[in-house]
Amino acid sequence: MNLSNTGSNFTTAVYRDTLTTAIIKNVITVVLCISINYVNSTLVYTFTKHQVFNVNPRYILYIHLVINDIILLSLFTLLQVLSYIVYTLNVSLCIVLVMIAIFASLNNPLTLAFMAVECYIAVCFPLHHTQICTVRKTYVVIGLIWAISILSILPYLFVALATESLEFFRSRVFCLRVNVFRDPNLTVKRDVSNAVFMIIVWLTLFYTYFRILFTAKAAAKDAKKARNTVLLHGFQLLLCMLTYVYDLMLQGLTYLFPKEVLAIRFTVSIFIQVLPRFISPVVYGLRDKIFRNYLKRYLFCTTSATTHPLTTLKRA
Repeated sequence: MNLSNTGSNFTTAVYRDTLTTAIIKNVITVVLCISINYVNSTLVYTFTKHQVFNVNPRYILYIHLVINDIILLSLFTLLQVLSYIVYTLNVSLCIVLVMIAIFASLNNPLTLAFMAVECYIAVCFPLHHTQICTVRKTYVVIGLIWAISILSILPYLFVALATESLEFFRSRVFCLRVNVFRDPNLTVKRDVSNAVFMIIVWLTLFYTYFRILFTAKAAAKDAKKARNTVLLHGFQLLLCMLTYVYDLMLQGLTYLFPKEVLAIRFTVSIFIQVLPRFISPVVYGLRDKIFRNYLKRYLFCTTSATTHPLTTLKRA
């Protein structure tokens, strides 16, 4: 441990790993990032190349979720690597990176909620599904999701601009949300908005799940599959919520094991920021027969003939 001035009016304790430990941690993070983003990028590529996907609202919402995962994982890896190379970043640059990460993290639970609603409409109102869930309306929903996320995060920027000095924006800090948005009122605002988001999304998931569950009792295969999909959405949402207890987990574990602060920060970050990104490819990329048949061609760079997804769709 040594002492370092981060550009503010106070001196903070700086904990640094040994060179070997730093290399091991960054290799683990970068390898995980490249592996997960390779699969997710293949999903996006598959989506863009085949009409059967980009005219289906379900897949459009799914790819929006995957793109947000790519953004989150890429930013997490970038910030971690930079923290070992230069340790501190310019405050203005850090604010831009943090705001993009917050946009993406807020988008995920909202997207999961709308995906659950789409499943509910498909199962409970099948005759009206094509009229209600159109491609145009789906992109409007995605625009609405981004608008809600942007409106939620803009107050952070406005408060920072109003309360911080120009010198602060020129200084350098260890790039964390709490280090660039320092007003205590913003913490309260964050907790309240997160609670509102989570309550709305969880109520949506519970309502759609139980409505689909009652429909599934009629032994409809599609309804049972939709019920399982909504359950997976709930599990994804649970993982999303871990982001909101990140600071609390760090504080609690650091209090219990003060000498292991670096190991705790790395382990918690991998568990909360990286591993949940594994889930999205599984939900549709592996479970969905149509996506799986096309995905195998690109994921493993094979050209062997596979069952045509439209044929699979008809059999399903």
